[in-house]
Amino acid sequence: MAAHNELGKLGEEMAVEFLRKDGYTILQTNWTFQKAEIDILAQKGNTLAVVEVKTRSSLEFGLPQDFVKPKKIQLLVKAVHAFVNKKNLDIDVRFDIIAIHKEGKSYVIEHLIDAFYHF
Repeated sequence: MAAHNELGKLGEEMAVEFLRKDGYTILQTNWTFQKAEIDILAQKGNTLAVVEVKTRSSLEFGLPQDFVKPKKIQLLVKAVHAFVNKKNLDIDVRFDIIAIHKEGKSYVIEHLIDAFYHF
């Protein structure tokens, strides 16, 4: 596996653990619909958090969250509509980003709640 894929997998594992510690129930990871993949679907109360995880080895080229582009947002919106309909959920939906970057020998995790809107 390429180093960037391993870093991404590690980031997703760290994000799942971070969310669990914050009281979220993980409903699904790496859920796919057509060309879209949702990294994490997590629930807390009556809110479904659609979480995109971005992990970077450094901030040299920008913040991790800056790499969530409009096309990705469109795909996430489409995918979550399919997920909610398939599971017949009556729930509030929110789009979050968990941004992770390496700092020295450890990682910094930032949870951006309501990171973007789905108009």
